[in-house]
Amino acid sequence: MTDAAAQGAHRTRYRRILSFAGRELFKIWWFELVLPRFGMSGIAERTRGKRMQKFARRFHVLAVELGGLMIKVGQFMSSRLDVLPPEITKELEGLQDEVPPVPTPAIRALAEAELGVSIEQAYAWFDDTPLAAASLGQVHRARLSALDAADTGLDEVVVKVQRPGIDEIVAVDLAALRRVARWLTHVRIVADRVDAPALVEEFAATSLEEIDYLHEAASAERFSENFADDPRVSTPEIVWERSTRRVLTLSDVTAIKINDLEGLRAAGINPSEVAAVFAEVMFDQVFTHSFVHGDPHPGNIFVTPVPSTSSGARSRESSGAEGRTGGGQGSGVEGAAFRLTFIDFGMMAEIPASLRDGLRTLLIAVTGRDSRGLVAAAKEIGVLLPSADTAELERALSTLFARFGGMGFAELSKVDPREFRDFAEEFGDMVRSLPLQLPENMLLLIRAVSLTSGMCSGLDSDFNVWDAAEPYAMRLLRDESGNIVQAFASQAVGGMNTAMRLPGRIDDIITRIDQGNIAFDTTRLERRLERLESIARRIASGVLFAALLIGGALLVPLAPPLGITLVCVSVIPLLHSLFARRAR
Repeated sequence: MTDAAAQGAHRTRYRRILSFAGRELFKIWWFELVLPRFGMSGIAERTRGKRMQKFARRFHVLAVELGGLMIKVGQFMSSRLDVLPPEITKELEGLQDEVPPVPTPAIRALAEAELGVSIEQAYAWFDDTPLAAASLGQVHRARLSALDAADTGLDEVVVKVQRPGIDEIVAVDLAALRRVARWLTHVRIVADRVDAPALVEEFAATSLEEIDYLHEAASAERFSENFADDPRVSTPEIVWERSTRRVLTLSDVTAIKINDLEGLRAAGINPSEVAAVFAEVMFDQVFTHSFVHGDPHPGNIFVTPVPSTSSGARSRESSGAEGRTGGGQGSGVEGAAFRLTFIDFGMMAEIPASLRDGLRTLLIAVTGRDSRGLVAAAKEIGVLLPSADTAELERALSTLFARFGGMGFAELSKVDPREFRDFAEEFGDMVRSLPLQLPENMLLLIRAVSLTSGMCSGLDSDFNVWDAAEPYAMRLLRDESGNIVQAFASQAVGGMNTAMRLPGRIDDIITRIDQGNIAFDTTRLERRLERLESIARRIASGVLFAALLIGGALLVPLAPPLGITLVCVSVIPLLHSLFARRAR
């Protein structure tokens, strides 16, 4: 392809992405913002499921046709089971594997240009049929030359090669995503909760690191060092002599895919035990090593059977995981020994110390059903702004813990949906009004948590995240026992000081009441009343618009001048209904 043709293809790609985003944002604006203002929210609610499914199908087609980062965006959405409806996640989950391969001649040419020698010189054997194809590159099996095998002690390897031209495609996709992010800054419901440009920049940094295979190799070695003494985890070895920025050669560790339930059972491995160990290992990555695999989907994790004489996944003492539940005890079935083998370290989440401390507080609060501690942790992490009025949120969380705390996914699926609706009706407005935001450094972590949750539920339908979290929270409490004792002592001293000052403060309040010096702040109530008045005026304008429009449409065949005049005049209340709040 000539330079001019490539530039034309890139411009077409850029316009397709923006055109798709523009159309979908317009539909969201019309159904979710405009129609509810005219009292037609029922239409939006009834059609939401079908609209979301159609959106997901259209994006699926776009992502498969364009490839590049569009596949990554779709994979991220498919993993957000916590915030996106199943109509979207189910439709996009196929993007994990549905990527067409690059023709082998193009892969060979790129690999030879990078390695500086022919494929026949670099490897004793190279399989032209790709083992796997991803959005940014693809993998082929190979065998090292006799000289390289003697130097490394390896024989069978896999060779990961970038897709030709992926650098330019990533640049185009990031430019389009940055443009869409700027559009989203003008959508108040999004801008109040997410810094879209910062989110895209975080995604950009991760994507650029992912197409640097030397960075991935370094991350793989760091991950391996973190779990060097843990028999539950293994990683492939890097063949540095046959690795460059665009070609990565590593030992072949192919085994049973973690979501292959039949394969696991055939090997005598209990899937429930795999789920428990997987959850523990992910907790270790977050709270012990602060270095998390950001893309733990089924294609990136193998379950490798190990001889029963080795410690395998059950060597709890050697891994320092006292009191863990990973032995499949919950199911009552003990399977064969195994280890988890992680691959593809292009997307890794670095957890800063401040975020890790906040996440520790969050985990301890959740497992302890501590609503106040959970709110404090949310503020510490940055999800909840410090200025938020959290009294109602604490009450909502207390209600949530009291009714649903301790339930696993299987138990929650049996709860009467009306209970969830009642909870949403009671606290929905409060939650929507909270100043929530998505802080930096959370994008990959949220993806990892979402994928882990979905994976564990797929392995064990009775998996209960509380069972995995509570022992870990107890470990964190024991590890930080000194700090906790200090905190309790500080709270006790503070409580004594408060108790000593209490009589004097009560006397001061009574004196001020007698003197008439107590004032009450009613500004929040006044703002709410003002908002209700504004809503009432806009509803009246909406009703007037509908009456003029319908009346004019009915009169057009009978009295055209009058009918057309009424239709034109109906624009005035329409504009008032749409823009009165913004003008204020």
